[in-house]
Amino acid sequence: MRIILLYIFILVFGFTANAQVYFTSGIKIGEVSDTSAILLTRLSAQEKANPVTHERRNPPMRHPIDFDNDMPIEKMDGAVKGQKGMVRFILKSANEEHRSKWIHTVKDSDFIAKNAFTNLKSNTLYKVEVQGKKGFFSKVNTTLGEFSTAPANNDDSDFNFTVSTCQYFWDFDDPIRGFKAYDHMRQLKPAFHCQTGDYVYYDKPGPLAYNIDQARHKWSAINAWPSLEEFYRYTPLYIQKDDHDVLDDDANPYSKPYGKLTFEEGIEVWYEQNPIERNNPYRTFRWGKSLQLWFVEGRESRSDNKDPDSESKTILGKEQKDWLVKTMNESDATIKLLISPTPIVGPDRAKGKNDNHSNKAFAIEGDWLRELLAEQQNVFVICGDRHWQYVSQDLKTGLMEFSSGATSDEHAQGWNPEDVMPEHQFLRVKGGFLGVSIKGCSEIVFDHYDVDGNIVNSVTKSLR
Repeated sequence: MRIILLYIFILVFGFTANAQVYFTSGIKIGEVSDTSAILLTRLSAQEKANPVTHERRNPPMRHPIDFDNDMPIEKMDGAVKGQKGMVRFILKSANEEHRSKWIHTVKDSDFIAKNAFTNLKSNTLYKVEVQGKKGFFSKVNTTLGEFSTAPANNDDSDFNFTVSTCQYFWDFDDPIRGFKAYDHMRQLKPAFHCQTGDYVYYDKPGPLAYNIDQARHKWSAINAWPSLEEFYRYTPLYIQKDDHDVLDDDANPYSKPYGKLTFEEGIEVWYEQNPIERNNPYRTFRWGKSLQLWFVEGRESRSDNKDPDSESKTILGKEQKDWLVKTMNESDATIKLLISPTPIVGPDRAKGKNDNHSNKAFAIEGDWLRELLAEQQNVFVICGDRHWQYVSQDLKTGLMEFSSGATSDEHAQGWNPEDVMPEHQFLRVKGGFLGVSIKGCSEIVFDHYDVDGNIVNSVTKSLR
C-alpha cells in the first residue's frame, strides 16, 4: 500500500516539482512612502515573451501591418503566458526583514500577486526578493530588486527622479530592449519614477483591446521589454491612469464600450495590473523636508466632455478638489509638485481637444485650478498625455508646467514644432523623458532628455 501511495504521489507531484515559473513581465515597487510600499509581480509560464514578428508601418504610430486581432493571445507578438502558482515577497534591510505570506496566482486576477508592506524605516535601502513556484512542493525561482524608502519629513537630502508618459508597445525604438529612454533613465539612478498615464494603448492595433483578456495582454507584453523589466526592479513607481489605458480616446464614465470592454472593466484591469490600492485613485506623498507630490486622477469622477462648461462641470470631482485644497494648505514642504495625467497650463491644440484643463471645455475648473496652485509658493505642474516636450507658463497666473513628452520619437506628434506660442519657454516635438533634481531646500532643476539620454533643455528654479 505504501508503494502505491508513493507511486501516486510521484505521479501527481513529480512534474510539478520540476516545473519552472518565471517573472517575465518583471516586478513593480509602488506607492513608496517613508514607511510603506506595495510590491507586485505576474507569475509567468515562459521565460521570454513571444518575439515581435510583424513589420510596422512608418512613424508616427508604428502600427503592425496585417495584424490579426482575432488570433489567440498566446500567439501574439509580445505575449507572455501566465502561470497558476504561488508567490512570496521578501524585503531585507541591514537590520530587518519583512516577508509576505505565500500568495496564490490565479487566472481570474491574471496570475498577479500583490502585497502591501508597512512599518518600514525611512530613507532605508531594502533588497527585494520575489519567490515563485508552481505548487507547494515545486522548485522555487527567484528574482531580485531593490528600493529606498522616502526620507523623513525633517530630512533635506538631495535626490532626483524621472517622469515619462505615452508609450505604445509598437513604437519601440530598440528591437531588443524596447525603449531606449528607460535604459537612460536607469543610468540616472532615480529615487522614484512617475508614469503619468497612457502606459498602454487599448485602442491602437496589435491588438485592439476589445475584451479583458486583450487588455491584460497589453500590460504583460509591454512590461516584458527588457528595458522596462530591469528599470522597474530598481525604481519605485508612482503611476496614474489616462484615457488609453482605461478604454479609448477621451474615455470617461459615460463612454460606450470599446468592443466588449466597458469603462468599468478598464478601471478594474488598471488597478489589477498596478502596485496601487484599489480605492486610492488620487494621493499625496512626502519626500523629505523639501518635496511633496500630489498625483491627481482625472478619469473616474469626471463629467461628460460633451456637457457645456459650468461651475459643476469637472475633471477632478468635488471630493478630490476638496482634498487638494486641504492637503496643499496643510503642507509645509518647500516644493509642491502637482503631477497630472493631462495638461493644466498647456497650450493644447485649439481644434479637436476638449478633454483637459487647458481646453475651453473645462475652462471654469481650469481657471480655478491654476489660481489655486499659483497662490502657493514653489508650486510646479508636471503633466503627461501630450506627445511633445514643453515648458510653459500661464500668462495670467504665472504657473509653470513641464511636459515630459512621449517615450519614443516614433510616438512623438500632434504639434507643429514651428508653432511657438507665447506660453512656451521650450518646445520640442520629439520623444524622451523629464528628469527632476531636488537640491535640498534651495533649488529644483527640470531637465528634458531625448531618448538617448542627452539633456535638450534645463530649467533651474531657486526656491523662495
